[in-house]
Order: sequence, then structure tokens, then C-alpha cells
Amino acid sequence: MKNVVIVLFVGLLSLSIQAQQKTAKIAFKAETLDYGVIEKGSDGVRIFEFTNTGDAPLIISKVSSSCGCTIPKKPEDPILPGQTGEIQVKYDTKRVGPIRKAITVISNADTPTKVLKIKGEVKAISGK
Repeated sequence: MKNVVIVLFVGLLSLSIQAQQKTAKIAFKAETLDYGVIEKGSDGVRIFEFTNTGDAPLIISKVSSSCGCTIPKKPEDPILPGQTGEIQVKYDTKRVGPIRKAITVISNADTPTKVLKIKGEVKAISGK
């Protein structure tokens, strides 16, 4: 009986070690999005594309912005290994001036925190 318990314990221990080795990995197509020069009031929506290059489902738990003028939107469902996903970012283009903002992504990936950046400039077009 003692041997059976030991064998079961070792078997469960090896399964838990194997399960811990599977990790999600997040690879962004680009970590900085450049809006360039855009007109005041134009479409401020842009997309960060990424792929789960790991071997476990990727779960994005939180996406936040460095200011209230930038609203990020995360995927709600897990991204399976090999699949792609996107984080949508909406910048308030009614604010004229340079764009320099950070978006923080928190997930279960091997690198749990990633900082993405948006940059560009919003200009008021004269004559409108």
C-alpha cells in the first residue's frame, strides 16, 4: 500500500511540473503605433495586433492607459496558442497637440506586463 501511495504521489508531482512548463507568450506585430499627423476630430481608433506564440492559452486580464484621452479595449476570450488577437486603442482627437501615450497590458504570458506606445500629432486644419 505504501508503494502505491508513493507511485501516485510521484506521478501527480510529475504531471504538475509538466503543466507548469506550458506558458503563453505574447508577440506584438509592433509595440509602437504612429498616428503620424492627423486632423483634429478624425478617427482615433488604431489596433495593436499580437500572436500567442506560447503553448498555453493567453489571457489578457487588464489593459490600461496613461491618460483618460486614450481608451484601450482588450479581447475578452482567451487567445489559444498560434492564434492572433488585437487590442483596440481609441485616442481623443479633439485634443490638438502631440500624442505620446503608454498602454499597459497585463496577462498570464511569460512576460506578464507589456507597455505599448502610441505617438503622433493632432493638428487643427485651417479653413475648416
